[in-house]
Amino acid sequence: MALALAFTSAASAVETSYIKDPETGIESWEWREDGVSLRLGQITPGLARGFYLARGFDANSADLFAVNCAFMAILRNESAPGKLRFNLADWRVVTSKWARPMKLDNDWQKIWQRRGVPQAARTAFHWAQLPTEHVYEPGDWNMGMLSMGLKPGERFDLHFRWQVNEHKQSGVLTNVRCAVDDR
Repeated sequence: MALALAFTSAASAVETSYIKDPETGIESWEWREDGVSLRLGQITPGLARGFYLARGFDANSADLFAVNCAFMAILRNESAPGKLRFNLADWRVVTSKWARPMKLDNDWQKIWQRRGVPQAARTAFHWAQLPTEHVYEPGDWNMGMLSMGLKPGERFDLHFRWQVNEHKQSGVLTNVRCAVDDR
């Protein structure tokens, strides 16, 4: 919890924007400051399940990812005054009871290997995830999946940080909700 407090005290006071698509019911949350934006959009368990079944995952492995609170993340260096560097290992999922790292690609790859998921499917999984570490020049952006390691419907705050040149920045997406199971 001390880590969560350290993130909170260093985080900016930028408010989280919330959007709910009236047709699909999909919710998204966005943070934007100093030329950088981060957006999380829910991926329903059914969508995640279908996506990975179509890429060679067995049903149980696809379901395991699907019920671990998946999001489509879009991170943009729209106009920051330099290179944006980040490492998702520094980000934290925070609930009222704890703060912990997200479940990253490397964590999932170990699980997939133990479960015997074919290499081609594991490669497809890797390329669908937001890169764990990356550098974005001004104007660069990327999108990919993130897994929070929570159950469908659970709420959390995402505490994130990155660096633009030598300037460290942090922020919080507040009151984010994992999509509910749509079976």
